[in-house]
Amino acid sequence: MSFAQLPIASVRESNDNLPLSYAQERQWFLWQLEPDSAAYHVPGALRLSGRLDIAALQRSFDSLVARHESLRTRLHLQDDRMTQQVLAQASIEIILEPIDEARLKERVEEEMARPFDLLQGPLLRASLLRLGEEEHVLVLVQHHIVSDGWSMQVMVQELMQLYAAYSQGQECALPALAIQYADYALWQRSWMESGEKARQLEYWLALLGGVQPVLELPFDHPRPAQQSYRGARLDVALEQGLVAALKGLAQREGVTLFMVLLASFQALLHRHSGQQDIRVGVPIANRNRVEVERLIGFFVNTQVLKADIDGQLTFAQLLQQAKRRALEAQAHQDLPFEQLVE
Repeated sequence: MSFAQLPIASVRESNDNLPLSYAQERQWFLWQLEPDSAAYHVPGALRLSGRLDIAALQRSFDSLVARHESLRTRLHLQDDRMTQQVLAQASIEIILEPIDEARLKERVEEEMARPFDLLQGPLLRASLLRLGEEEHVLVLVQHHIVSDGWSMQVMVQELMQLYAAYSQGQECALPALAIQYADYALWQRSWMESGEKARQLEYWLALLGGVQPVLELPFDHPRPAQQSYRGARLDVALEQGLVAALKGLAQREGVTLFMVLLASFQALLHRHSGQQDIRVGVPIANRNRVEVERLIGFFVNTQVLKADIDGQLTFAQLLQQAKRRALEAQAHQDLPFEQLVE
């Protein structure tokens, strides 16, 4: 039986001086470089319409913090060794603030950008902006070191379940959690050190080699010496006929729609750069264990999906290559990206 087949168990003797996960170590390093940066904040904002029971909302947060150790975790430096410390108790106080609609967007952005202190905690903030008697905006901000996109969905879902019960004067029994995030961090290190790290690293090193090419795109502006993180998102709506054609292509070629879009993006980068070695970083949820599906924590990982493109390659061949590389990456998805970087 391989280590991977064994269940993740809670084997801790205490909540003090627990090791960080590999991903948390990367976040700690990045935070030290830029402690005031909001680049690794995980924000969310919910508009609440109707009568709001603030006491029930506060109780819902209290229950969440008691349920998820990651929401009452802080970092602790001892003898030059960074560990995570789970507090026995913690409270996330909801800050209520009256505001008008004209200043709402600016105030939400201010709250999302406010820095965290990883050594002090808490690493979750909740602000309630009051627009009117029955109109509020709940702003939630977590630091990436204890959360990710999947975690934010878990938190909002459980918060809604708890509030629905408490606001009606009822109790709410959420399914018990088999483990906590610190248990996963311990298990991950044991699994990687048992030989799994060497096995998965062998694949990635063979694929990526020793030389890492830099993608040279013809930008209309020079890349700044210091990053500002003032990025933007462009949403593009595809016509229904095009979407149907893409799905048909995927079905005929035996691939997923993701693989079609990945190969298309790789082809686009090849055409604009003229380079044959195209590498695209793709985030994955990295929750392939049933024990971690309902946990709030930092699990997301990054995969490097490589394409080798030359003038003789057809798009159908590129598509099959993208499929093969994506499936191989999934079979080697557990290697923490920071370990590959090292």
